[in-house]
This record gives sequence, structure tokens and C-alpha cells, in this order.
Amino acid sequence: MKIIILGIFLFVGTCVTFPSYRDSIPNGHKVPNPCKGSSGLWEGVGHNILIGGGQRNVFGKDFAAAKMKWTAELCRKDSDSDGRTNGQELGDPNCTWTKGATPSGSATGHPGVCEPMDLEACKSVNTAIVCL
Repeated sequence: MKIIILGIFLFVGTCVTFPSYRDSIPNGHKVPNPCKGSSGLWEGVGHNILIGGGQRNVFGKDFAAAKMKWTAELCRKDSDSDGRTNGQELGDPNCTWTKGATPSGSATGHPGVCEPMDLEACKSVNTAIVCL
């Protein structure tokens, strides 16, 4: 059953996502998967599901409000309310990254998923996140 659901998500995700947006944020192609017991990367950084598509997560909404651009304001914001700025989580703690440049650090978290996910304070933020 999980394989069928994953297949549906993959099909829908590849039809309606915009992977090029990952080029518009630091380490956009290297955001770790925050789901417990999972490895790999979270492809749809601004979405509630791993591969993108569907509803946006809190970072995706903030990114849209920033006109799909990495701005100093978006960088300094803590979209997922986990105590770390989007810039800290994406490897741009000083908010100096520009599109096409190499970020000053590695992505250490997901800016749209409150981490650790099992923390009581994160449960209300992560209600729509789908871990498969």
C-alpha cells in the first residue's frame, strides 16, 4: 500500500512542482530529510511532502511571500518556529548568499519543518508534514 501511495505522490509531484526553485535558496538541492528514521534529501523544500507538490509548508508560504527569492528578511526569519533561522538551517547564517554562489555552510535542517519533529513544541507546526 505504501508503494502505491508513494507512486501517486511521485506522479503528482513531478507534474506540479517547480524544481528550479531549489536553485533560488542556499543548498536547495541538499536539504536533509527531517523525518525520523529517514535518510536522504527533501526535494520539495517548500512543500509538506518529500517530493514537492500539493500544499506548501510554512517556509514555502514565506518563500512565496518573498516572490520566490532568497532575501535577507526570509533568511533571518524562523519560518518553522524551531529556534533556528532559515539561513542557519540552509547554510547561510550571515544572510549573504546570492543565487548561483556557494553557500558558506551546509544545510543542517529543514526551514519548513520544525525539528526535532517529536518535540512537543513542533507537533502543532508539523501537523501537515507527510513522512513516508
